[in-house]
Amino acid sequence: MLTGGGARAAYQVGVLCAIAERAPAFEFPILTGVSAGAINAVYLAAHRGPLAAAAATLRTEWSRLTVDRVYRVRPIGIGRALLRSLAQMALGRRSGAAALHGILDMQPLREFLAAGIDLAGIDLNIAAGRLRAAALSATSYASGDTVTFVHGSPDVPTWRRALRYAVRVRLTIDHVMASAALPILFSAVPVGDAFYGDGSVRQTAPLAPAIHLGAGALLVITQRADPEQRSVVPQLGNYPTLAEVGGLLLHSIFLDALEADVERLERLNRVLAGLPASVPAPDGLRPVKLLVVRPSRDLGELAAGHGARLPPLIRWVVRGVGGDRATAVDFLSYLLFDPAYTTTLIELGYEDARGDWPRIERFLAAEGKPGKPMA
Repeated sequence: MLTGGGARAAYQVGVLCAIAERAPAFEFPILTGVSAGAINAVYLAAHRGPLAAAAATLRTEWSRLTVDRVYRVRPIGIGRALLRSLAQMALGRRSGAAALHGILDMQPLREFLAAGIDLAGIDLNIAAGRLRAAALSATSYASGDTVTFVHGSPDVPTWRRALRYAVRVRLTIDHVMASAALPILFSAVPVGDAFYGDGSVRQTAPLAPAIHLGAGALLVITQRADPEQRSVVPQLGNYPTLAEVGGLLLHSIFLDALEADVERLERLNRVLAGLPASVPAPDGLRPVKLLVVRPSRDLGELAAGHGARLPPLIRWVVRGVGGDRATAVDFLSYLLFDPAYTTTLIELGYEDARGDWPRIERFLAAEGKPGKPMA
């Protein structure tokens, strides 16, 4: 399961490269992702080769990913929307509200992904038995539900739960872009007859798609280090800037729900393990083994000092919302698509996975067996 997090998702690539190096024949039959994690997941799902080749290709693509290949600021569009709103207010009009199509334009990312991903590879991998399903989640602006788009073999299930459901599709670049379209920052993406935004916004159960698809074990790569390692502490008296508040909100969107869901699954596993052998699990519940790989360092702190590498206009915007403060590095880290930063994250993920390899190896050896789907 690959989480969202903007530029911070580069960390996932390093972990995957280390796993592919140590276990080149290993395959993940179920791949789920959301937001930037959806991009990584679909790269792996569509690649027509073993995990090692897929991870290497993904690393190469991240080395080419710069801000101008991900987004660009559109000040003219913002100005027009604001002026239109002010004019309507002055004239007393209440209809025809101005639509702001995102502060940042994602067209560069769409073009980058379209040139680098051959989505026909998903069907080929399914037909070859290497892949059971790839699933990306997005938020429907029409219903507010989290919708998981599932591209898989004919027998993969779909589901409907409170505020979330799945639909069977053939994944396209539109689905990837929808999953990564963070509201306000990026425009909503039309898919079918509805508009969608970033799947992390209302995803209360990030682990659920892989479990619904039949996974008996989950490898989760999160971008949150141990909170005890945090060294930057805001000083009393410094009123929070918009960037500091934004960093907190982005953490709540991309990281908090996953932590809560991991805690729920671990608690459920303990409850099921405590049931007597003669007592069936209620409501069809089953234990799902879990391995969470975490950064050994805070990814936000690693962004410190890299803000100057942003394009001038982006740098001006970040500075204008207080993003140049030492305590605003979390906000900066989500936007910092620069090889100097993302390569640092990839190398950290690689070293973390190598250092934690005995634990990862035991997990893969126990769960990566025929008949035991793993995500």
